[in-house]
Amino acid sequence: MSDQATELVLTETQSSLGVITLNRPRAVNALNYEMLKGVDAALTEFEKDDAVQAVLIRGAGERGLCAGGDVVSLYRAIEKEDYEQGQEYFRVEYTLNHRIANFSKPYIAFMDGLVLGGGVGVSAHGSHRIVTENTKAGMPETVIGFSPDIGGLNILARAPHNFGTAMALTGIHVGAADAIAVGLADYFVPADKLEDLQKSLTEVSSAEQVTEVMEKFAQDAGDSPFEENKEWIEIAFGEETPQEIVKALEKAAQGESTGLAEELFAAILRNSPTGVKTALKAIRLAEKQSLAQTLEQDYLTSCNAMRAHDMREGIRAQVVDKDRNPVWQPASFDQVSDELVDSFFEPIDGAKELKLG
Repeated sequence: MSDQATELVLTETQSSLGVITLNRPRAVNALNYEMLKGVDAALTEFEKDDAVQAVLIRGAGERGLCAGGDVVSLYRAIEKEDYEQGQEYFRVEYTLNHRIANFSKPYIAFMDGLVLGGGVGVSAHGSHRIVTENTKAGMPETVIGFSPDIGGLNILARAPHNFGTAMALTGIHVGAADAIAVGLADYFVPADKLEDLQKSLTEVSSAEQVTEVMEKFAQDAGDSPFEENKEWIEIAFGEETPQEIVKALEKAAQGESTGLAEELFAAILRNSPTGVKTALKAIRLAEKQSLAQTLEQDYLTSCNAMRAHDMREGIRAQVVDKDRNPVWQPASFDQVSDELVDSFFEPIDGAKELKLG
């Protein structure tokens, strides 16, 4: 592990618990390449250590576990047409996501605060996923011009009532109860109890005891807005095309008073039409895929998106210039052809493959 990775990813063994802390708080622990390698190296060490019964990942600072991938570095690589740098980042990230899902010891994630995109990738594939009253979880890739990645669609595709499709296409952030309802998390624990929970986890003598500790600390997450609106969400996001989904949301907004339909309606229209259409195809394919297959698919859609217009424009508008006014090309769902969407799922000539299966 390099010195830089050591600083950005802190590791500590606390009795039987291996602790990984993402340590880039000024960037809400956004994952750069060195951090991905650092987390992977930490998992290797903890997996070999027989004294470690479980691993915990958490974020430094008060704002969140992780606000996503380091898209600024990705933008700079795209600007230079250094696509191999981006491809290598995605290969390492998705391989880590797959490793977390198949880790041999309990993998616990404190999903406190912001947990977005790549942050979901290092948490939601774990075995024990904890949300708090501060949690704001989401897959906002369509907001910046491409399709959700990190294997998130494999989880979202299995959510009841098309909740996952709603998240994937709109990119909205959800709280603790919705994160559990969608399948991104397992337990709600108040933020002020996380330190006590961590201390109890240091005392486990077997992997089986981890679940017992979780159940001791878990509380009711409260009402899920998704569950309260499941009837029209299931109908709207079960439509065949984004255009039909938009019409269904517009109709739902006239008949419900919570404002959720209006929020989803505004969000899907704000996002990249190409990204939304690609995400809809991808999540429906993910329904029948293994996680490895979804991650391999993500690699294709992400690497192709680097070479397209909307990812560069979306990152520019949201993160670099921050004018929040992306100019999408094509500009509407009607202008995004099926052939264009299909092209995002094609292998790239000369690019290294990702094979996880």
